[in-house]
Amino acid sequence: MALVSLLDVHRERAVIALGSNLGDREATVRSAGLDIAATSALNVVAASGLFETPALTLGGVDESAPSYLNAVMIVETALAPIAMLERLNEIEDEHGRVREARWGDRTLDLDLIAYGELTLSTSRLTLPHPRAHERDFVLVPWLQADPDASLPGFGRVHDLLARMPAGGVTPIAAAPLLPGSVGEL
Repeated sequence: MALVSLLDVHRERAVIALGSNLGDREATVRSAGLDIAATSALNVVAASGLFETPALTLGGVDESAPSYLNAVMIVETALAPIAMLERLNEIEDEHGRVREARWGDRTLDLDLIAYGELTLSTSRLTLPHPRAHERDFVLVPWLQADPDASLPGFGRVHDLLARMPAGGVTPIAAAPLLPGSVGEL
């Protein structure tokens, strides 16, 4: 039996959305980005800058809730989708994430948006993310990180954004999520 080298492991490109609307949002999102980058079996390909967006609930925009700071990271990974989700949930927990109310305020939210061209629907994970195509706070940073981005089953991110009403996503004049990481590395 031949040994398989680490270079022979299949790697898939995945998109991760990061968001926070409680506490020191910028410090939390940046720290989570570093935690993702430090995860073995993940290699950061690109990351967006930081964007501010109003809080979104099941009923729509909640102007009374603290606004979110959002970013997107693109990684290549050898992790299976569920293993990747578990790692993202660990990072959320390490940053004080509490799951009290669906769509509620949170210290950190990490969503696996896409995993290659995979379509998946389980009780724990749906890929691509079922609402990513209608969320400018995911699509705007994703497009910044990858101008040629495409959401499996929905098309080019640029085209999805062109069909949405303008507004809602404000670039933050802070440094990129990870030093030297805006756009493709």
